[in-house]
Amino acid sequence: QVQLAESGGGLVQAGGSLRLSCAASGRTVSWYAMAWFRQTPGKEREFVAAISGSGGTTVYADSVKDRFTVSRYNAKSTVYLQMNSLKPEDTAVYYCARARTVGTSRSKVDYDYWGQGTQVTVSS
Repeated sequence: QVQLAESGGGLVQAGGSLRLSCAASGRTVSWYAMAWFRQTPGKEREFVAAISGSGGTTVYADSVKDRFTVSRYNAKSTVYLQMNSLKPEDTAVYYCARARTVGTSRSKVDYDYWGQGTQVTVSS
């Protein structure tokens, strides 16, 4: 089993920054791709960013490209999401997830472990 715990969410003004962390425990996540998704009430959970097991490949949703950066520190089994230039439309619960493989994917079905989520609220 893998347990994922997100932290770092909160309330921030538009244009501000937040850094989310996802700490993994249990079985290793070091060789697996990891991703961030987000969800607002009444909407599907949507892909935000993913990073390969080695950290050498990253992919982003068009809506966050050039503003968000995903990274990982395998020695601490932790994945990060640095969010800059935040907009009110970034308001959501953010979830981290572990992929079934080492490669990145934008699809929810390719991820088998999920955290409980952390709320990010961006005020205008």
